[in-house]
Amino acid sequence: MKNPDFHHALKILRDVCTGCTHCMNICPTEAIRVRNGKAELIGNRCVDCGFCFRVCPVNAIIVEQDDFNRIFEYKIRVALVPAVFAGQFPDNISSRQIHSELMELGFTHIYEVEQGVEVLHEAISEYAARKSEIKPLISSFCPAIVRLIQVKFPALVDNILPLKPPLDISALYVTRQLIDEGYDGDDLGIFYVTPCAAKIAAVKSPVGERQSPITGVINMDFLFNKVYRRIKQGNGDSCKLPEVRSLTARSVLWSLTNGESTHAKGRSLAVDEIHNVISFLEQLENEEIRDIDFLELRACDESCAGGVLTTSNRFFTVERLKKRASKSAGEDDNTKPVEKGIIHYKNRLKQEISIEPVQPRSMLKLDEDMSEAMRKMKRVQEIGKCLPDVDCGACGSPGCQSFAEDIVQGYSNLNQCVFVQRIFEKKGILSAEESLAIMKEVWGDDKLDKNC
Repeated sequence: MKNPDFHHALKILRDVCTGCTHCMNICPTEAIRVRNGKAELIGNRCVDCGFCFRVCPVNAIIVEQDDFNRIFEYKIRVALVPAVFAGQFPDNISSRQIHSELMELGFTHIYEVEQGVEVLHEAISEYAARKSEIKPLISSFCPAIVRLIQVKFPALVDNILPLKPPLDISALYVTRQLIDEGYDGDDLGIFYVTPCAAKIAAVKSPVGERQSPITGVINMDFLFNKVYRRIKQGNGDSCKLPEVRSLTARSVLWSLTNGESTHAKGRSLAVDEIHNVISFLEQLENEEIRDIDFLELRACDESCAGGVLTTSNRFFTVERLKKRASKSAGEDDNTKPVEKGIIHYKNRLKQEISIEPVQPRSMLKLDEDMSEAMRKMKRVQEIGKCLPDVDCGACGSPGCQSFAEDIVQGYSNLNQCVFVQRIFEKKGILSAEESLAIMKEVWGDDKLDKNC
């Protein structure tokens, strides 16, 4: 059965896009083309890392989110907040104050995502012991990395840990706990405050699961601005005091670089920023790297602290969370009610923690039929010999290799290459007017009808 299309949280506003190619040039999976002067997304290549969103100079790329007012469709409104959210605020603003303001905005319960870490950590250790022949095990924490491996490194999908991330574990725990307290499950809405686009995509079309336990997603920058504005305007003296649920030091740091790898058994490495991850995985796939037991791979620099929907400098966020972890490490374990609470559900959660094996979805596959794919690959190589290997992007594709693949797949024509056009003009195959018309198909009229 054909895999359903990926859901993508990144959207391109064609009316705003100027076709500047910033997004095309930075995309780590070459998922963007320029056609008729506008950026276009190739869905089966995009992993929602958000780098295009970060570099767009005209804000033509947006990250979708659910309408905030959707929370009021539910009697019980739960905010699942990652630790990096509190790390966005100055040191003089406490987590209790932040959570109180969230309740003033309409949430009835506040839970931190990382409370699921302690259950997950134990499950990882048990899985690693059972599957000692699989090396390296690759964390499933970052959904952008999971999708990256699916589309760019499909031979490594069996190395991905088939376990839910802390977000899903916490959502299951919250659901079980509130239902056990007597609330009706139909009245319960769980909303995740996300630091990145990839986690929105993971909620809307989860990998290895039929349906996410999350009801909706709210972008972190949007919610930060609402909360911080209230605090700065003097509305911070909330009378709503949420229950304080402390986290272990391990849980606080889990979403940062080295947060997982530090606690993995054997030789483990942490690699952040998606271009670094790609370079590392290329070496791993080529068997240039060996004898690694566990890999923590994150798409963003400094991991979730550097998510595209965060607002604070990522290094300050890391510093704040490390201070919190240090304080938490000095507390008595008996003062950590979150651990006591979720441990009651540990056995039930571990029964639901597994996901289905991640399936490969190679973006390099030219055709489902092997013989046809081989024929197309040969054609790609033949076309490549005609191209200049300068990766200028003037054809609307990010490089000569991707341009050759686009031609074979019927998305582009050879005469869109400006170097080929000059050759064809010399041979009388194309006129200058015909070349101009071709380039207008790629870049639009505006760029090529200027009076200089």
